Amino acid sequence: MDFYSMTDRGIGVELGNRVRSQRLRRDRTQQQVADAAALSLNAVKSVESGKGKLLTLIAVLRELGALDALDSFIPEPAISPMQLVRQQGKKRQRASGRRLKRDLPENEQW
Repeated sequence: MDFYSMTDRGIGVELGNRVRSQRLRRDRTQQQVADAAALSLNAVKSVESGKGKLLTLIAVLRELGALDALDSFIPEPAISPMQLVRQQGKKRQRASGRRLKRDLPENEQW
């Protein structure tokens, strides 16, 4: 689906339709979802019509067992290879080697 060709309202309606389909697949009424999620019936209706608030949408998805869909909705950003290198810190370029006793000045000890 090309969301860029849709209006914001159209995207909201599409998301609401998907939530409704999810609810129906689980054979739940709007009232059952509302009660289980501690929401009003009107809040669930608003989500399904594409007008609901984000926190209400999250509560409904939680009740429908569909929170894992949020990873597809907005995936967690991956770390770029350059960021990974920066996070690892500076790597040693060479070994320091062991100093032998004969290399130490006479007044210095191990």
